[in-house]
Amino acid sequence: MDTFIRKSLLQLIFSGAYILRWNDKLRPMELVEIDKQAHKMLISCILWQQAALEIQDPKDRQNLATNIIEGALFDYFYRLIITDIKPPVFYRIKENAEDYKQLTEHVLDQLQPCFGVSLDDIEPQKHFFARMCAWHRHPHNSSLAARILQAAHLYASQWEFKLLAPLNSFDDEIKDIAASFTEKLDALKDLPGMRDILDPHTSLGKFANICGQLRFQVRWTSAPRLPATSVLGHMFIVAVFSYLFSLQLAACQTRCNNNFYCGLFHDLPELLTRDIISPVKLSVPNLPQIIKKYENDELERRILQPLRADGFTALVERISFYLGLSVGSEFKECCRVDGQIKAIKDFETLQQQYNADALDPKDGFLIKICDWLAAFLEAHNSIRIGVSSPQLLEARSRLKENLLKKTLASLKVETLLADYD
Repeated sequence: MDTFIRKSLLQLIFSGAYILRWNDKLRPMELVEIDKQAHKMLISCILWQQAALEIQDPKDRQNLATNIIEGALFDYFYRLIITDIKPPVFYRIKENAEDYKQLTEHVLDQLQPCFGVSLDDIEPQKHFFARMCAWHRHPHNSSLAARILQAAHLYASQWEFKLLAPLNSFDDEIKDIAASFTEKLDALKDLPGMRDILDPHTSLGKFANICGQLRFQVRWTSAPRLPATSVLGHMFIVAVFSYLFSLQLAACQTRCNNNFYCGLFHDLPELLTRDIISPVKLSVPNLPQIIKKYENDELERRILQPLRADGFTALVERISFYLGLSVGSEFKECCRVDGQIKAIKDFETLQQQYNADALDPKDGFLIKICDWLAAFLEAHNSIRIGVSSPQLLEARSRLKENLLKKTLASLKVETLLADYD
């Protein structure tokens, strides 16, 4: 079983909130790494779903999803270490096998303490860090998973580029960057769904664009923070926590994959209502129910119905599953029995009786724990660097209290929080 989650790893994952993108260009807003990673993974989910339609074996479909998710996380951790290296310089390094090997070994050496493992003590492929080492030491850039990740990366990066390009007409690099995006994306148009994503007039293209807009919504707007994380970045943090915690709980492969995408999609409806903090939601009787109904109505009108009308019914079904629309909440455990989605009583029941690939299980309470933990880190890290407020202090205390009351089998939440005093 993977047992590697600790404070250093949580902080490493969160550190992407500090990393600025395109910081040598004039920008209309700060563009940060976790926002781009979230957008990239939302696009990768779309491409995975479309590719999965052509794959008969359910195991092969889940293997593809796992390779996409873990490949993205491996690349994200690598990116956190080489953040100061400008992309053109990094690509030049990759062209030289020996230089790239030396850089990769340096990156893995830097990452190893955060995972608290030694490769001498674990079997290959039995631990997340071992798989990450193999991914970087023996890349397979022509695999379907790698090509999907490349397409999603390019789309999300180009989306950001289009925001800043009009402000940088004086920059002689802009035309070359634009042409490079076009050339590289054209080479990936054979991927199922890619042409639709690149067309802003299709329902899939509009959905991909809508996902990117979640970076405009800053969380905790009534409580100044640093970094001022967006809804989009928060979704990525929750997704990563959900996946890694699932590994630590020995969740089956399908459950791990479902939990990642559930974490990634869980705040998608907030594009339609804005981020409403918990004290406001709870201050008015029935307000949570009113908000939930409005979110679901707008989700259907603006996203699900257009996709369904254009024939993307499988994608609609998966998004609906991740959002828990048929069981009442994304934070409700569920699985699939005889083709029908079934609500599960609680986490313990899911863990003990339904943790099997064939049942398509998805956590709910685990996702909520990860949601709270991500919010706790948002508050804690801001307070730690000196940007605080009474609301933020109260939120950190409340979130920590909520987390300390919860237990999830072998996942010791109180141990994770012990160093956050």
